[in-house]
Amino acid sequence: MPRDGDKVRRQLQMAALELFRDGGYERVTAAEIAAKAGVTERTFFRHFPDKREVLFDGDAAFSEALTSAVRGAAPALGPWDTLFFAFRSVEQMFVDNRPFSEPRRHVIASNPALQERAMAKTRSLIAVVASALRERGVPDHQANLAAQIGMTTLSHAVTKWFDDNSSDLGGHIVRAFQEVRDLSSSSSELV
Repeated sequence: MPRDGDKVRRQLQMAALELFRDGGYERVTAAEIAAKAGVTERTFFRHFPDKREVLFDGDAAFSEALTSAVRGAAPALGPWDTLFFAFRSVEQMFVDNRPFSEPRRHVIASNPALQERAMAKTRSLIAVVASALRERGVPDHQANLAAQIGMTTLSHAVTKWFDDNSSDLGGHIVRAFQEVRDLSSSSSELV
């Protein structure tokens, strides 16, 4: 039985992911996940409050890294360039977690309750990113809009990265941010 906490968490996550893919999320129990990972059910619950959270572990660390990057961006950067800097700063977290995140998205896509949970987590992340932008002096409405557009842009880049099996997430982030710039620059004025 593994003793290292991080290793146990990862084993539980990978066991859960495999079981969810093979048997469906709804049919799998915490006891089955624990048994597959070689730990007790009690150990499972020391690490996760329920089986759903196995899929969403790491969100707090990601949120902290992202908001730290927003806060640490050069003061001269505007909101959009700050977000670009911040997303590039956390890029390695996605790369390191790809073996889990890529199949995880399919499990989430197959279950409406998990989709709702993912959307709630995204809304929370948008709120903390908007808050970090406000700390930089960005007005409230602009901070909220930038955070929403930024998270959607990052999601687009990550999805493209998963879909083309590329190893270059950074290139996808650059292209997605440029596509938004291109969409927003028009020679005609809005009325």
